[in-house]
Amino acid sequence: MTTTALARPFTLPAGVAFAGTGLAFASLYLAAGAPTPLLVLFEREWGFAPWVLTVAFAAYALGLLAALLVAGSLSDHVGRRPVLVGALSVEVVAMLMFVFAPGIGWVIAARVVQGVATGAASSAFTAALVELAPPHRKRLGTVVAGAAPAGGLGLGALLTGTAVQFTGSANLIVFGTLAVIMVLGTLTAALSGETVTRRAGALGSLRPQVTVPRAARREFGAAIPVHLASWMFAGLFMGLAPTIVRDIFHLDSGLLNGATAFLPPAAAAVAGYALGRQHPRRTILLGGTAVLLGATVVLTGIVAVALPLVWIGGIVGGAGFGATFSGALRAVGPLAETHQRAGLFAAVFIVAYLSFGVPAIVAGQLVAPLGLLTTVLLYGAAILAAAAAGLFTQWRLTRPA
Repeated sequence: MTTTALARPFTLPAGVAFAGTGLAFASLYLAAGAPTPLLVLFEREWGFAPWVLTVAFAAYALGLLAALLVAGSLSDHVGRRPVLVGALSVEVVAMLMFVFAPGIGWVIAARVVQGVATGAASSAFTAALVELAPPHRKRLGTVVAGAAPAGGLGLGALLTGTAVQFTGSANLIVFGTLAVIMVLGTLTAALSGETVTRRAGALGSLRPQVTVPRAARREFGAAIPVHLASWMFAGLFMGLAPTIVRDIFHLDSGLLNGATAFLPPAAAAVAGYALGRQHPRRTILLGGTAVLLGATVVLTGIVAVALPLVWIGGIVGGAGFGATFSGALRAVGPLAETHQRAGLFAAVFIVAYLSFGVPAIVAGQLVAPLGLLTTVLLYGAAILAAAAAGLFTQWRLTRPA
């Protein structure tokens, strides 16, 4: 099994392939963050119940989880390139579904298709970035893989919020542009060199399963509460922020919604990259502490009805989100062989997106009986508890065996 690109005609240079793969990966998450400011606009135009917002948000995560369970390790058998080309082609279809959606049902369906495409591609993209990274800078692959999802989520929300604020056809502009970007990403994947050789077992790998190599299980298990806290924090901003801004702060602005959702994942991308040279354990501990502090500041800002405090807390907690995810990827990545890598990263993303989507769905169902403020406070308390548990599990790993 080789970890260097296999020769083929018309293959992109290694550096171009690595950069293009990173940008294509980020574009998937840019598309995932794009609907956040639009959902409130759709609610006003189409008149559906507020709880449907969280269903539309979380439908993406559920589609992603289903694809990860089925196809998460497929690229370990058939190669990275076929999986990425197929997934990005499906993503183009999802973008067109958004463009022509006549109602919320189509939007939810588009979110599911989008989630399936992203789930099929995420572990393959992460493994490909590790394998395409320059030989003398292999750590850069996991750093980029950790920063790209967060950066894409934030930028997608900000750009869409800007389009909502200043244009009358944000849906067409945003998703038409993203469709073109996905076509370019598909071409990049098709022209990049393959990094693994085909091996038997492709059909068997489609059985729903989570694969964590024995050598990585202790590290993987210790990171679960860390992922829970940080991805719940991201879900608070990506899934509930527009409703919080409108109903608690009584502000109705597409740009404000996009900017509020943008801050945590943008801080996450910066922190994940900036801390790439730090030891993974130190990075995770710093990140977990930042999530704990950031969530506390956000809850204080919501109770005090002080939006700047929410922004500050979002930046602090978002930096923690990026640090923990990047550190956790760097901690488990070296513990897997090449043919196990996509399966392991699929397991990481399954934990991440269960934490991202399921709590948001539960919160959406609690808004009606409990009220938005009480629901958000309970959601925040769960983040604090998970962050504290994550810090404890990471601290235990620092002690001598």
